[in-house]
Amino acid sequence: MRIIQIIDSLEAGGAERMAVSYANALVQYVEFSGLVVSRKEGALVNQVDGGVSYLFLNRKKVFDYKALLMLRNYVKVNKVMLVHAHGTSFFIAVLLKIIYPKIKIIWHEHYGARVNQSRINNGILFFSSVFFSSVFVVNHQLETWASKNLLVKKVSYISNFAIFELNYPKTTFLSGNNGKRIICLANLKNPKNHSVILSAFKEMKLNDFGWSLHLIGKDYNDSYSILLKDFIRENNLENSVFIYGSKNDVQHILAQATIGILTSTAEGFPVTLLEYGLAQLPVVSTNVGFCPLIIKDDFSGLLFDPLNDLQIQEQLQKIISDKLLSDRFGLNLHELVLENYSKDSVIKLLLSKYKSL
Repeated sequence: MRIIQIIDSLEAGGAERMAVSYANALVQYVEFSGLVVSRKEGALVNQVDGGVSYLFLNRKKVFDYKALLMLRNYVKVNKVMLVHAHGTSFFIAVLLKIIYPKIKIIWHEHYGARVNQSRINNGILFFSSVFFSSVFVVNHQLETWASKNLLVKKVSYISNFAIFELNYPKTTFLSGNNGKRIICLANLKNPKNHSVILSAFKEMKLNDFGWSLHLIGKDYNDSYSILLKDFIRENNLENSVFIYGSKNDVQHILAQATIGILTSTAEGFPVTLLEYGLAQLPVVSTNVGFCPLIIKDDFSGLLFDPLNDLQIQEQLQKIISDKLLSDRFGLNLHELVLENYSKDSVIKLLLSKYKSL
């Protein structure tokens, strides 16, 4: 098989990380594994395996004929048969299909909040879906939504997987006290809902007990980011709440953490929770999207309603105050991730779906 992954950017988001992970993992299983980035490169470009054929289109506008022709020539020269388009990159994949009908398109949806949208809100996606041969989704709610709202018969759930890249230098060293670091691995944007953890941290006065909070993820320096930084400054939390931006040495960072947290109001299938599990961190997680299937409440972590400020405080207090309980959660999550979300099992399923097309 000759396959490419397409993604609009290589900023460190969930869909972007999975596009890179799929391209890297497929190298040893298929004749040709490529990764095409349409609009913007980013931190993840350094994670692309040397065996992956890489192309950056530098697409400047919606209908960028030069970029489209570059993609067509790349696909034609490399005899690509399957185009695995992630997220919003479905549009350029459809344009490619129109001028080069030989290919088959798989659209992979990672955006959990899609389930709250109607077909009317997704007109371009709806009409584009007539060109899809198959749709992959990262949770069962999205599977139901796609089956109901798109013009495609084959809709399949494919779980995410996580691996740590071992070749990155240990460059990020967290501030704060050992054994008292809470980490949130999520880009600074909606619907990641960072304000709820900042509020809980302040209300619980965790800084008075030596705890610190660490936000790892892309900082867009926009209104969302400004609100978070204003909150930190106005509440005198500069010495206990830290924003680091996007980082590559995730394994090293998580090894320094004590508790992992995720507070999103919408999620598809968060790779972050799998990474917390690989690091054996006890986790306090939002209960949206696929999260409750990874964080089984009171077994592999604790869940809360992201719109309930008191609930997150209660769950944080529970995990902070009982070391034996938190250690058990971390171990249970680690075992659950290894058993159910390994790279080998996911790639095996992925290959079977590819072959069916």
